[in-house]
Amino acid sequence: MRNDEKERLKSQTEKQYLWLRFKNGCKSLKDNKAKCFILLAFYAVVILIWIFHKDRFNLEHVYLISPAFVALSKLALPITLIGSTILILILLGTPVGTGKITNGLQRIGLTNSAGETPILTAKTKDEKQSEVMVFEFDGVGIPLTEWENKRQRIEAALNVHIVKLTEGKNKRSILLCTVPAGNQLSSRIEWSDSYLIKDSSTLVLGKSLLGTVTVDLAKIPHILLGGSTGSGKSVLLKLLLMQAIKKNAVVSIADFKGGVDFPSVWHSECKMCFDEDKLIELLTELVDELQRRKVLFRGNECHNLDEYNKRTDKSLQRYIFACDEVAEILDKTGLTKEQKEKVSLIESRLSVIARQGRAFGIHLILAAQRPDANILSGQIRNNIDCRICGRADNVLSQIILDSTAAAEQIPKDTAGRFLLYDGTLFQAYLFNDNSL
Repeated sequence: MRNDEKERLKSQTEKQYLWLRFKNGCKSLKDNKAKCFILLAFYAVVILIWIFHKDRFNLEHVYLISPAFVALSKLALPITLIGSTILILILLGTPVGTGKITNGLQRIGLTNSAGETPILTAKTKDEKQSEVMVFEFDGVGIPLTEWENKRQRIEAALNVHIVKLTEGKNKRSILLCTVPAGNQLSSRIEWSDSYLIKDSSTLVLGKSLLGTVTVDLAKIPHILLGGSTGSGKSVLLKLLLMQAIKKNAVVSIADFKGGVDFPSVWHSECKMCFDEDKLIELLTELVDELQRRKVLFRGNECHNLDEYNKRTDKSLQRYIFACDEVAEILDKTGLTKEQKEKVSLIESRLSVIARQGRAFGIHLILAAQRPDANILSGQIRNNIDCRICGRADNVLSQIILDSTAAAEQIPKDTAGRFLLYDGTLFQAYLFNDNSL
């Protein structure tokens, strides 16, 4: 792009920004009565100065002054009031610290092809959490992916932690939810049953800098947990299953490691599967239950489990199938033909549950170190919207979250730290089997 073209675009953007600041200033007067009083006080001061010193502005008796200039001097008061009002409104519509923020973003190279830096259009405190500051930018054509790629640099430039980075009301608008740089996630948070949420479908994951992080199975029915060895995914899986049990869900666990990760206390609370035949039998029962509920819901004109239970005054339970290492049950590498057929049966039943389970209260929570396409088929993977990644390298983070964000944001020596599919970084609660 030629320099003259860049300058033309910058000039056009600056004019648009001035108009936007003017409109924001008008809006701030409407929303904040105190600012109205400030403007009225300014008017009063200007008018008083004019009243007591108007003779100084009278140029009629001054020689060598043209009549046009004399006439113009008589309009000094309205011109001053109009000009100063416009200037004040522009200032009121300019967020505090705009210049410093713009310079910071420019230094880290967050600019478009014309060399323009994102424009800060609003800076507000969150209504529910006063420590959270929300920055709204006009992205000047810089896509959200570029903001995400430079997340750490932006944090350093603004001296904040970005806890949420999303598009705003349109593609040009970028929202940064931030907390002060001094705020840190705890590396260890003990679980307490007082954290349980009362409804049957919401499970608590942990705490972020914005507060408690949850997942509602009624809306996002299936969960995929990933992370390297020692990342804490098994503890998080148990935390979720413990809550489901306390909410009276029917929990089934496939553990092909011989029950090492699930001591005897789990065996009395859950259905445990240790081989393919038992697993096929269990998954077949779940698919049959799904079909049975289809008939029940259709007959009662209900769309989901909660609606059915409310309308019929019944208490159908949620079913949750979990696996601590899904590769143990779905990896076909080195298997015989007969073994591969069994895996295909398991895969087909999981696929049915993944596609249809939400409305009928039948859910999957699958954990894996590396759930790539060789392990999880598209039929299953594409229907698991809640993806959570612990400590990982770039490849693993890309497999689970479709980005390298987990590798960039989770320290290599941190256990129990996870990144949610929506970009929320949280510390999972530390759960002890004895709490079951």
